[in-house]
Amino acid sequence: MNQAYQPKTAGDVLTEVRGQVGFITLNRPKALNALSLPMVRELAAALTAWKDDPTVLAVAIRGTNKAGRPGTPEALFGGFSAGGDIRFFHEVALAGNLDALEAFFTEEYKLNHLIHSYPKSYIAFMDGVVMGGGMGISQGAKVRIVTERSKLAMPETNIGLFPDVGGGYFLSRCPGSVGEYLALTGVVIAADEALAYGLADIKLPAAALPDVWQSLGDQGFTSAAEVDAWIATQLIAVYPRPERAEGQFDQYFSLARVKHMVDALEASTDEAARKIGAMLRKRSPLMLHVTLEQIRRARSMSLADDLRMERDIVHHCFHLRPGSASETVEGIRALAVDKDYTPKWNPARIEDVKPGMTQAFFASPWAAETHPLRDLLP
Repeated sequence: MNQAYQPKTAGDVLTEVRGQVGFITLNRPKALNALSLPMVRELAAALTAWKDDPTVLAVAIRGTNKAGRPGTPEALFGGFSAGGDIRFFHEVALAGNLDALEAFFTEEYKLNHLIHSYPKSYIAFMDGVVMGGGMGISQGAKVRIVTERSKLAMPETNIGLFPDVGGGYFLSRCPGSVGEYLALTGVVIAADEALAYGLADIKLPAAALPDVWQSLGDQGFTSAAEVDAWIATQLIAVYPRPERAEGQFDQYFSLARVKHMVDALEASTDEAARKIGAMLRKRSPLMLHVTLEQIRRARSMSLADDLRMERDIVHHCFHLRPGSASETVEGIRALAVDKDYTPKWNPARIEDVKPGMTQAFFASPWAAETHPLRDLLP
């Protein structure tokens, strides 16, 4: 074990090594394991230490459940992570403490990149709610396990944000126009859809997770190849993934512009399509346009370039219109702070978003050599 890193037995991130596996438990159940900056730093510290530790051959991550306490059976699983701590975003943005926001997003995106490029098997137990930042720390896993309780989403447009944490990268690689559909609507999908869309690898019964978690630490692996063989025979072979599927709404979300999509959805004879159109009318019109541009640009980008682009966009979310004028601050206010659910978007209508408004989010505020994510490798 790397002597510079000591496992954590208390706090919002618990870590331990059993056998040859590093285990991480997100332990902030009252906040649905929403990620704070200290949590991001704890995760990065553990993963960095274990990456270079020859006695650790794999990593597994889960979240505690709000219904229980750490150490009790009902708390072991059931809630992965609801994302980033959006109340924190709102508080520091209104206080003008943008340095704290800058640090959070830079370090979170570096963590996302570390997970995607991790040299050892990283296994995510995506039980319960897996949204936003929770997707960011699970989509780069070698094995993404979902259950009948899994609820996955990138719901950022609902709060005037965009699907970040590498969302441009992993959503754009879903089949067909599923990425546009999930990114723009922020809809919640269950395990079977996640498997079909390439956002999960294995579906296990929730009741089986404790045994799998325990078994990982009991194996006595002697090499990374043995870990891979165990994963292949005990998980993948037993629970094969289904064929990837096209999205139900591809005919709409393959269209060129947000307005074209909404017009087509609203004019559809399909009631489900019309409901999706009505849903989009409630999202931030500006951030719908930014999100569509993000997904389509990311489709031809490496993960590192996508994260650099997202870092540019999120900077502008809080700087182009500071304080309460920010779409993101207003969206969080309406959804999570005042909870009046009536955000005052600006512009108020999809039809009023001009191309220049969207493009402003993609102009990097940094030169390449000073970009906060300049060191990320492709």
